[in-house]
Amino acid sequence: MQSPDLRRHCERRLAALDQERASWFAHWRELSDHILPRRGAFLRPRSRSDRGGKLNGRLLDNTAMLAARTLSSGLMAGLTSPARPWFRLGIGSPALSEVPEIRAWLDDVQARMLRVFARSNLYNALAVAYEELGVFGTAAMVVTEDEKEIVRAYPLTAGEYWLGASKRLTVNTLYRTLGMTTFQLVEEFGRDKVSAQVRERYDRGEWDREVEVVHAIEPNEEVGDAGQGGWRREPGMLGTHNMAFRSVWFEKAGAGDALLRVGGFEEFPALCPRWHLIGNDVYGRSPGMDALPDAKSLQRMQQRFAEAMDIMVNPPMVAPPSMRGESPKNAPGKIIYVADTNGAGFKPAYQLNAPLDQFSAAIERRQQAVRAAFYADLFLMATQLQEVRTATEVAERRDEKLVMLGPVLERLHDDLLEPLIGRVFQIMARAGQIPPPPSPMLDGLRLQPEYVSPMGLKLS
Repeated sequence: MQSPDLRRHCERRLAALDQERASWFAHWRELSDHILPRRGAFLRPRSRSDRGGKLNGRLLDNTAMLAARTLSSGLMAGLTSPARPWFRLGIGSPALSEVPEIRAWLDDVQARMLRVFARSNLYNALAVAYEELGVFGTAAMVVTEDEKEIVRAYPLTAGEYWLGASKRLTVNTLYRTLGMTTFQLVEEFGRDKVSAQVRERYDRGEWDREVEVVHAIEPNEEVGDAGQGGWRREPGMLGTHNMAFRSVWFEKAGAGDALLRVGGFEEFPALCPRWHLIGNDVYGRSPGMDALPDAKSLQRMQQRFAEAMDIMVNPPMVAPPSMRGESPKNAPGKIIYVADTNGAGFKPAYQLNAPLDQFSAAIERRQQAVRAAFYADLFLMATQLQEVRTATEVAERRDEKLVMLGPVLERLHDDLLEPLIGRVFQIMARAGQIPPPPSPMLDGLRLQPEYVSPMGLKLS
């Protein structure tokens, strides 16, 4: 496909994906408003000078935000903790996996992979992805090759990407937009590749002017079935036209039919876990969507509670007209002048006896409902036990509660963990970081991880 045709193809597909995402976009924005105000590309100011502005000024109750943080931290510690090994490599044949020299090779590869995980920013990106997943129902991060750290992850936020799925309902297409400065564009793609407007700004020294760029990652129809990616050990890097996935970069406006870069990937580089799927939906449903009604109610209830407290502590005052212009000595609040034949002086306009205890209890019930929607009781179970328990009892209670997360953990296995380990393995193999296997019997066998973290045991 020639550059003009490829550019128009990408623009048409972006428009179609945007139409499909429109209803999700509106829902995500509401979630961001009431739960996670610092996330979501739809709330980012266009000007770089305004991006440090306050974004959570509308929140009067932060229960949902803290519960989402608890869920994210719990998934991080329970599935992919940086503090301990969380997977063990195996192969398709369990008996072959335990042959001493093969077991030694698998353990060596696993140790090398964990070092790459720790040295790169993968764990930081996973923490962001878990938070996005819990609130918006869908997360996305792009894992690329890196000269310094072998791999580099770029987490995305809701509203800045579009997804497409294969016939197997696995994500195989990701379009995203990002802002790049004039200097970044020239540094990344070269002066000859950028548009004339960007070159002129670069030559004038306007290096920090931002340009919106589109990055499209999709199956490469020129090589047939591109939906699998795969774990098997493949030969070295092929020409980009032979790769299973195509990568296209272009300026969104003002560049005609020009493209910044056309490249490719041997396996799909984006990890796109979904919390819960319905039918053939591409985007997932989330605990944040379940908690949203209570989170919105909490904002109103906290506002009314604060108003009631304010009136009780600082009530409006009344005084006879004859005292107009005099300053009340010990009466804060608004003054209302009325004719009063029963006496003179300042006094409260009315007494408010709000049932604060009932109000507080209602707020607490809403807060607990939000925490339950985010499984905060599961992840904070050990700290909430009212009496000393044995380790066995704590483990049994944890296992009971993990039953509720069973389907979600299975989806994370398919959408996130296995593709992540496979992608890192392939990148390391191409970089010469994987030692040759000890036996030709491994050729054609699929690597299979076994998850050994506390929550990962439920996936094995």
